[in-house]
Amino acid sequence: MAKTNPVEFMRQVEAERKKIAWPTRKETVMTAVMVFIMAALLGIFFFGIDRLFGAIVNFLLSLAG
Repeated sequence: MAKTNPVEFMRQVEAERKKIAWPTRKETVMTAVMVFIMAALLGIFFFGIDRLFGAIVNFLLSLAG
């Protein structure tokens, strides 16, 4: 593999940096809002599942003792 000198490396880095498509502020805000909504929905879902399994376990334990 051929070695690249530091100057050529920096040129390549700059060329690649220019190819980056940064999101707009609106896209960033919308993505953040969607992440918070999904996290809240998943939190509610897992809370419900946890309560359901807790009730099932408590019911089974009450039968045993």
